[in-house]
Amino acid sequence: MNKWIIAATSAAMMAAVVGCKSSSSDDDDSPATPGVVTPETLSLSYLGRYSSGVFGQSAAEIPAYDPANQQIFIVNAQKGAVDVLDARDIANPALVQTLTVESIAEGAVVNSIAFTAGYLAVAVEAATKTDLGYVALFDATTLELLGSKQVGAQPDMLTFTPDGKYLLVANEGEPNNDYSVDPEGSISILSINGDELVEVKTAGFAAFNSQESQLKAAGVRIFGPNASVAQDIEPEYIAVSADSSTAWVSLQENNALAKVDIASATVTDISPLGYKDHGLSENALDASDSDDAINIRTWPGVLGMYQPDAIYAYDVAGSTYLITANEGDSRAWGEDNDAYWDGDASKGFVEEFRMKSLTDSRGFARRVGDDLAPQLHALAEGALINPTVFGYCGATLTDRGDCGEDENLGRLTVAWTDGYRKDADDNPVMFDATGIENPAGDRLMYDNLYAYGARSFSIRYEDGNLVWDSADQFEQYFASADCMLGSNRDIPCVDYFNATHDEGDTFDNRSDNKGPEPEGITVGHLGDKTFAFIGLERIGGVMAYDITDPAAPFFVDYLNTREDWTTEDPAAVLDSVGDLGPEGLVFISAADSPNGEALLVIGNEVSGTTAVFQINQVIAN
Repeated sequence: MNKWIIAATSAAMMAAVVGCKSSSSDDDDSPATPGVVTPETLSLSYLGRYSSGVFGQSAAEIPAYDPANQQIFIVNAQKGAVDVLDARDIANPALVQTLTVESIAEGAVVNSIAFTAGYLAVAVEAATKTDLGYVALFDATTLELLGSKQVGAQPDMLTFTPDGKYLLVANEGEPNNDYSVDPEGSISILSINGDELVEVKTAGFAAFNSQESQLKAAGVRIFGPNASVAQDIEPEYIAVSADSSTAWVSLQENNALAKVDIASATVTDISPLGYKDHGLSENALDASDSDDAINIRTWPGVLGMYQPDAIYAYDVAGSTYLITANEGDSRAWGEDNDAYWDGDASKGFVEEFRMKSLTDSRGFARRVGDDLAPQLHALAEGALINPTVFGYCGATLTDRGDCGEDENLGRLTVAWTDGYRKDADDNPVMFDATGIENPAGDRLMYDNLYAYGARSFSIRYEDGNLVWDSADQFEQYFASADCMLGSNRDIPCVDYFNATHDEGDTFDNRSDNKGPEPEGITVGHLGDKTFAFIGLERIGGVMAYDITDPAAPFFVDYLNTREDWTTEDPAAVLDSVGDLGPEGLVFISAADSPNGEALLVIGNEVSGTTAVFQINQVIAN
């Protein structure tokens, strides 16, 4: 029996990619920079790795590179510290020291790092994550602690401005597990004078508390229990303009983007990122993990929430563009507490639900004690789907038809918090079990289903408006004969399409939930061209795209250095399994590289490995 069904042929996809490349080349009439060698294209190859020897505990997450001392810093969350690697022999990085933060606060752990000339900045989460955290500054050569400042709750991603005057940190401010404490999200802006952290200013979101209804109406997701706007917003990742004046912050769970004036430490705008229409032919997806097939097709009525993790800013002809890795993320707090599932809404908040459980005509009561969020049960006794939207798979007023079958949309993970019909006051419009609108009814009506992530990367204008999206290119590529896995590129991707990162032989495992899950992103400038490198958390590996023309990027290469795809327990073959679960990436220019070639360093949180890829530039004759 044929194992896969491919909705669009590899030849058609590659023709589209080549077409983009030709168009981009023809339209770019800007002269090459004199004396600068620009590659025609590039390829990625595996160079080496350092292995922590720890599987599945985030022992390698966020990397940074110090060119002066030729060392790699990598966040080791399992230790709550930073591992320092000697990178002089770049094919064989070696651990030389571990940098801890115990002197800053008892029980504190490292969340993220950033490097600028001579200095390493470290985001330090308090032992209780809802407490205020810290940012620490270290001398990159001596690893001496130069100072620390208290910032917001759960500081994570941080970055220096290009002019070196400021250090910005995203204070995510997640709630505790039962939502009894929900800190405000914020961005701390630290002024730097020499080797000192001089002042901390906070760009917060309290000024938007009075605008909650307007933000919701615009498409910003604000839905945490009893949360103000400031509490509900969770800053994830920061990008900074080339002139160091403006920052953009991904608000992942909120599916939005914040704009920050750095000098005044003010959030000036919150922009919704919109939704991806999976009913359009270019936005097809595989929605089932239970059909033992690759079935990439359109699903009218299903909308993808972009929800980017990493973002990056780059300039083209004086304009700033933002690149986003559209991972997707849900709120799932208290999911390990039986009391929550038994109906105690004070014990957590979980917004995920299978489509088939959400739309079962028998109602919600049968899911109590299993996977029913009590907050959803408080709204209604069951839910219907709009037959006008979902009639293509047999939905009627009283029944979801074939839409709910496992091989269709039944297994798709969606947000129950979004998509049901509401009135002008944001209250649910109720229906009875026959599908008739009735204020005394006990059913919700879902006009759309909202899935997590967009399975893509995007390029946007400064205001968040979409310029370009990779649409369904990732999944189509993995379904093609052109895609090969392993450092030797000898394992067909179709055999492990949408596999997950912590088990073996998991063909199609992630199709029901975020697919390949693009998470990390970095950018490299090679001559007059700009390339984006996107790390895919689940299937793994790095996608390379030429983004020189932000309106017409095109695929260049893909490298995945997971070597063993069949062993049920990858931890048992950790020495040979390769790299699993890329988290963060850093680009190293040829001028800064230990071997004189441009490089990528990737932190792989599942395998606990820090991998080094070489970027091989192809120069035209």
